[in-house]
Amino acid sequence: MAISARPISAARPIPPDAARRSSMLSGRTWSYARRQRRKPERRHCDMAGPRPDPREFKARLKARDPMIGTFMKVPAPQNTEVLGLDGFDFVILDEEHAPWHRGTLDTALLATRAYGIAGIVRIARPDANSVLSVLDDGAIGIMVPHVDSAEKARAIISYARYRGGVRGAGASRGGEYGKRGGANYQYCDETSVVIAMIEDARALDRIDEIVAVEGLDAIFLGRGDLALSLGNAGPGAPTIEEAVATIVAACGKAGVPVAALTQSLTSDEGRYVLGLGVKCLVVASDLGFLRQAAGAALREFKTMEI
Repeated sequence: MAISARPISAARPIPPDAARRSSMLSGRTWSYARRQRRKPERRHCDMAGPRPDPREFKARLKARDPMIGTFMKVPAPQNTEVLGLDGFDFVILDEEHAPWHRGTLDTALLATRAYGIAGIVRIARPDANSVLSVLDDGAIGIMVPHVDSAEKARAIISYARYRGGVRGAGASRGGEYGKRGGANYQYCDETSVVIAMIEDARALDRIDEIVAVEGLDAIFLGRGDLALSLGNAGPGAPTIEEAVATIVAACGKAGVPVAALTQSLTSDEGRYVLGLGVKCLVVASDLGFLRQAAGAALREFKTMEI
């Protein structure tokens, strides 16, 4: 028996209700597709509004752009994420005075990348391996305690630099996992920050030599330890205010930016720091913010009738 093909025109007609449903579905699908094309890509950094790329931290530091950051004492990424969402410019992961280690530093530095905030590590041990590990993990820079000579300043700078330094090559987060290729070395040298903490009485006599070291990006006023050191220096030692004035004057002459800590920008301490011309402001710490907020909540509670 021969089988003849049915002409297309003779195909079974689509029921009116099915055609209507198909048309409605196509319309919804097309409308959804158009909405998706118009919808902007959402990123974490957009939640806090547009702000500079954290990898521009060094350029902003040199330009004396006002920036706000804080010390991170809790070795976890969540506090860093919150501050990134709120729009802070940078955080300093405090390995010197808090229980950070390689694993927690790595996770928190990943959070800085994800939430658009510059990550700096105050290293506990100023040696080549410590500097290499945090820069490889994605830190935008290092803060080094107790830099009291030009020799120490030159050493830490060499640890952080490829060209003219001893930093080892590695294709890790700090090098975009090899994506930059050979251009990575120059890029990292141009964007990585070295901040020296001046917090020893013996550094005062050498401050002009320290700030003149090529490659030093900023000085941090370590007023707490500096006050202790001056107190132990015996009679004739300058006051902490005199010592700070000496450091700030030397930095101004050499064109080196100054960073400093204050617990509050509106306090007497805050006004003093701002009066020094400091633009890179480190305000309190994550635990300090917790204490301030918790204290305020407790005071409110005690005044309420419940």
